Amino acid sequence: MPGEISPVPPTGKHPGPSPSPELRASHADRDRVVDMLTVAAGDGLLTAEELDERLEYALSARTVGELAVLTADLPAASSGAGGTGAAAEAKDVVRIEQVFSGPVERVGRWVLPRRLELAVSWCDVTLDLTEAVITQDTLRIDVAMAGKKLTLVTRPGVEVDVDGLSLAHCRLSHRRARTAPETPTVLRVELVGQKAHGKVVVRPARRTLGQWLLRVPASPSAGA
Repeated sequence: MPGEISPVPPTGKHPGPSPSPELRASHADRDRVVDMLTVAAGDGLLTAEELDERLEYALSARTVGELAVLTADLPAASSGAGGTGAAAEAKDVVRIEQVFSGPVERVGRWVLPRRLELAVSWCDVTLDLTEAVITQDTLRIDVAMAGKKLTLVTRPGVEVDVDGLSLAHCRLSHRRARTAPETPTVLRVELVGQKAHGKVVVRPARRTLGQWLLRVPASPSAGA
């Protein structure tokens, strides 16, 4: 976009070498930038006109370098909805430890780490991905959980692999969203580890009353 954004690389630290700007961008690369731009607009960092223009460029970008230009002038982090911090850079590992207490919830706009460790006993856990900011192709969730229910709420383009999850006296309900065949996979979630007692539920977001009456699928912002 001439005269608006200079192609300066982002200032955030990366765990490894940055990809070459000449590399071809994938659908997942474009979707990640779209998420970042949407968060920035919600925080007041971009006007509606700027958001529309950058989204148009993001969806038509051919290389990683062209995508990097679109977020180069944005801060590394901005506050998300509901007071949840949303960062353009994903953390490598987030560990949640909780025993015999209130429910654990990650809902609204939150940034997915590269790996999430759940060390939880007798607490309900809800991980809602419908508005989550996706910053990588794969999310690994290491489960060490006993009792209660683990709920994972998905959205179109999110695939969940439960083959690595061992269940002991625990039920599994895995319901996939109805999506068009051409819908690209933007995130693969790998559930690994062990869940003892209780239940594991993987499901799409529930439709609102209006969506149910119109027989349309739940939108990413419909919530759990």
